[in-house]
Amino acid sequence: MAKFSPLFWPVELKGKVISILDETLLPAKLGYIKVRDYKGSCRAIKEMKTRAVGQVLLVFYTFLLVVRQNKRAKNLLPILEKVAKAINATRPTLSFKFMTDMILGWAAAGKPLEQSILGFLEVLKAGRIKQAEEASNLILDGDTILTHCNISGLMPLIAEFCRKQRKKIKFMVTETRPYLQGARLTAWELNRAGFDVTVIADNMVAYVLSEGKVNKVIVGADHLTRNGDIANKIGTYQIALLAKHFSIPFYVICPPASGLNSGKEIKIEIRPAEELLMFCHTRLAPQGVKGYYPAFDVTPSELITKHIHLGVGK
Repeated sequence: MAKFSPLFWPVELKGKVISILDETLLPAKLGYIKVRDYKGSCRAIKEMKTRAVGQVLLVFYTFLLVVRQNKRAKNLLPILEKVAKAINATRPTLSFKFMTDMILGWAAAGKPLEQSILGFLEVLKAGRIKQAEEASNLILDGDTILTHCNISGLMPLIAEFCRKQRKKIKFMVTETRPYLQGARLTAWELNRAGFDVTVIADNMVAYVLSEGKVNKVIVGADHLTRNGDIANKIGTYQIALLAKHFSIPFYVICPPASGLNSGKEIKIEIRPAEELLMFCHTRLAPQGVKGYYPAFDVTPSELITKHIHLGVGK
């Protein structure tokens, strides 16, 4: 099996300390932060030290940490409910409640939590590998794939499966403003794994697609609703519209569907304006101007060629 990118599984629990890959340091430094309680986990999520699958892993490892810290508690459920409430309040667009409800459900049913959490994480890992393999089967020899933002280690894994299938492929990666997850994370992990990758600015997508330089678009999703709408990093929707216009397949690596009926019900996170107006502590815009930074947008199901589902759930 191919080696995983550090972003594929960026969070681990060792004893009673959670180790989190600090994605804000990449690509300059591969560094980790240590968390010893649920409040530290919540801070890491809010500050985007970890995102995408890292947030998912952090939720489950945080509950596992809390279970280990409270082995002598007569009634663990109120403690778990407090942790769930704090996690659910961190960021609104990812369906944290789906995950915390799953864990609270196990606790209420009297299931062994440590065993249930570790079992789920094994299923999650296998499911992510299967998603990468399924995506690779949609790619042809000679294809160039455009991606936006970062799918937590899955893009180099998809490329590894293609390499095993003797397919030569290339990648185009949007910068993904304003946090630059594409330029900092996706380009870093693909280049690190030895694949051909070109970075383009977000506002170049229409021109690049019009030139016929892209054969497939593959993105991730932070939220999937029952009708197939997805929420992903801001800018995904316009890429989906362009892919439709140029008849280019648009594939989405999806999490399990939440309880929401459609994308209209997804609450879009509005990040602090300073994250748009500043970069590396340097102000990009004049003093006095305002900034507006919705971190996600919603892509309707009819623009999606295929949902590549993650086979895990309650």
